[in-house]
Amino acid sequence: MAIAKGDKLPDVKVMLGTPDGPQEAQTGAMFAGKKTALFALPGAFTPTCSAQHLPGFVENAETLAAKGVDQIVCMSVNDAFVMDAWAKDQNAHGKVVMMADGNGDFTKALGLELDASGFGMGARAQRFSMIVDDGIVAELNVEQGGAYEVSSADYMVRQL
Repeated sequence: MAIAKGDKLPDVKVMLGTPDGPQEAQTGAMFAGKKTALFALPGAFTPTCSAQHLPGFVENAETLAAKGVDQIVCMSVNDAFVMDAWAKDQNAHGKVVMMADGNGDFTKALGLELDASGFGMGARAQRFSMIVDDGIVAELNVEQGGAYEVSSADYMVRQL
């Protein structure tokens, strides 16, 4: 069953892709006491994710902060090294926290998995965004099919 508005995020160990190398984190601590714009996508360096999804949040980082967002978190079922390399490629460090859910544990706990094995990508996260307030899901936007609309930074800016 998928997570829903009003639910508490699961507390799962993840890795962060940082300029200083991979860093372990617990999602419970990451989201505690903060308003977070969290978005997930099928994979780093993939077409829509690189051309629109991550760049939209990088470009809107100041706007989201002005609307009360303490942190922006990008999550993908990739490893921390890939997430760091992608952040460098997209100039995202310092604006977006790059969360690597390498084993898909957080994605599974959210109930938002995507079977991308037809594309040779295995189990991934669905494309979604959520506003998380102190660990509680305040808004949840899950894309249908191959769409890219409700998980965008522009859509989230309008929700705040």
